[in-house]
Amino acid sequence: MTVRLTAERARRLAVAAQGLGGDRPRGRVDVRHVRRVLSRLGAVQIDSVNVVARAHELTLFARLGPYDPGAFRRLVEERREAVEYWAHVASFVPVETWPLFRHRMEAEHPWRAITRIRDARPGYIESVLDEVRARGPLTASQLTDPGERRSGPWWDWDTGKAVLEWLFTIGEVTVAGRVNGFTRVYDVPERVVPARYLEAPAVPAAEAHVELAARALRAMGVATARDLADYYRMPVKDGRAAAAALVAAGRAVPAEVDGWREPALLDPEATVPRQVKGRALLCPFDSLVWYRERAERIFGFRYRIEIYVPRPQRQYGYYVFPFLLGDRLVARADIKADRQAGVLRVPGAFGEDGIDRRRVADELAAELETMAGWLGLGGIEVGRRGDLADAVRSAAG
Repeated sequence: MTVRLTAERARRLAVAAQGLGGDRPRGRVDVRHVRRVLSRLGAVQIDSVNVVARAHELTLFARLGPYDPGAFRRLVEERREAVEYWAHVASFVPVETWPLFRHRMEAEHPWRAITRIRDARPGYIESVLDEVRARGPLTASQLTDPGERRSGPWWDWDTGKAVLEWLFTIGEVTVAGRVNGFTRVYDVPERVVPARYLEAPAVPAAEAHVELAARALRAMGVATARDLADYYRMPVKDGRAAAAALVAAGRAVPAEVDGWREPALLDPEATVPRQVKGRALLCPFDSLVWYRERAERIFGFRYRIEIYVPRPQRQYGYYVFPFLLGDRLVARADIKADRQAGVLRVPGAFGEDGIDRRRVADELAAELETMAGWLGLGGIEVGRRGDLADAVRSAAG
């Protein structure tokens, strides 16, 4: 039987499934709260941009409010409950999913850079792995022979860095931690991944796709096969096959959503809340909006990151956060943490059509002030760009 959903019910379901539909925790936020967010989302994207804070920290802040980023580091680096891998691009994932990604590690990865290194420096790749085994954990710069620097498709990596990244992709090394939240520290999996997961048999690709699709559906509430495929970046054909397998096993319910051109699947354990009352600034890599096609389909919100767009051609700004209020994306704010001046700068604020402008400005100002406090900044300074900027500045006092 196919379930019919209105666009509004699907929207509420999607927000709630992402852990954004209710009140944030009150009181002290600790490792338990962080663990629940990671479990619910299944993947938290990592990105190098630090205009405000690291992407994974902002994803957690959106759901938990002010929290100690050290709680997440302890979860990863001390408790070993999460590990990095290529999930939705580079991501933190629950460590128990390690066997689900083994098929990716064991697949062919014909990097031309690695072929060139093998030809130019026979034995070098093996020496890097041996050094990590003997001396790890270590960064690429700590290699005895980090190799020469190359520009282009290696992102200006040293030869040793390229090798370490390839070894990471094939599962021969993993990430034990990060220096200053950015630089990867590499080690062999035996010293990072708990034995019960490391020694578990690799899940065959087709089975892994089904299990990953089930986790994605739980994190989204309602989704198309393309949505499921994108969540863990599997080929669309594999996402479709996984979706069919979930339906056949009773782990997903066929659904039709008003306005959606493709059929959908509903998480059978999900409940549609009567209302959602969350409030959050979403970084560009937040899992609610990372698949731009889905964000536009659900919220009518066209969103593109403009980091790589020349300044004169940017429509909204450099690092723009969609603003979630209830079950709608009602505004967007260009944000930068000016740590030297001790303020959270908001060069622009832009409202969507049909909003209650006064309420949205008040709520956005309050959320910006909460973010500034979490970052240890003295307050916010709102610029002049955008039709909502004056109202936000007024609301911030």
